[in-house]
Amino acid sequence: MKILATDGFSEVGTKLLIDAGHEVIIKNIASNQLTNYINANKIEGILVKSSTPLSKSIISELTSLKFIGNCDRSSNHIDLNAAKQKNIKVFHAEHAWSNSVAELSIAHLLSCMRHLKDSNREMPLEGDQNFNALKRSFSGGSELIGKTLGLIGFGKIGQEVAKKAIALGMEVKFYDKNVESAELNLTFYDKQSIKFNLKSSSLDELLSTSDVVSLHTPETESYLIGSKELQKMKPTAGIINTSHGKCLDEVALVKSLENNELSFGALDVFEDEPQPPIQLLMNPKLSLSPHIGGATQDTQDRIAEELSNHITSFLN
Repeated sequence: MKILATDGFSEVGTKLLIDAGHEVIIKNIASNQLTNYINANKIEGILVKSSTPLSKSIISELTSLKFIGNCDRSSNHIDLNAAKQKNIKVFHAEHAWSNSVAELSIAHLLSCMRHLKDSNREMPLEGDQNFNALKRSFSGGSELIGKTLGLIGFGKIGQEVAKKAIALGMEVKFYDKNVESAELNLTFYDKQSIKFNLKSSSLDELLSTSDVVSLHTPETESYLIGSKELQKMKPTAGIINTSHGKCLDEVALVKSLENNELSFGALDVFEDEPQPPIQLLMNPKLSLSPHIGGATQDTQDRIAEELSNHITSFLN
């Protein structure tokens, strides 16, 4: 079977597919040429990221395609209804992202609590002239041990963040309308493990008692956290969003930061990607990254392995 990967594909997955007897073509195809290329070369499977949108008009004209492998977290670039109507199977890598997004969440947390986001900006500019002044300015950080992390959304990513926070000495609370309790198994490098049993909290309790709130929810149509919810948080607290841009009201967030009603924020996702507003980009109380939660080579290997296993099982 011929399988086209339009946005690259990890060697791990490529080898699995080749070993299973399939031909893998790694080639970037312009959108206006994609339909012709797939039909002319009798491509039966395609592996895509968001940079290769598969609209209804494209999918409806495909004659040989049997499946689509989605290499991104979101499936907004694929018309799933059109694929279903054409009896084209769509595979997703559901488990590949958890660790990388969780690690980025913790990285933002540490950056904010220890003022790394600020010192990284100022040291290149003034480190040689005002070293001692900067040292005094950034010496008032807080440690994670003994602090409370509140997680909104307790799926695979939320639970992975919880494990890392517990390992760092934090108390963890979570709110998830679909999860009442969860057993977390922390496994260490030497194969030792320890179990933690957590029970859900109400949203109000979580917001009012957490030192940091981190969002890990499915995509929403309306804000999950707006001005009303932010006002329930402690003025010394912060909020992190590595989930979806639409679940947090960014205007309300900026207002809370400017009014000292919130201490800090961290964003990896934005309402208006890829052009976040300048009010966010220039706010000194925000730690920012350009939607790189799942952007590690380890994640790409896991995506490729998971999709390849889905595909070989499907074809067999």
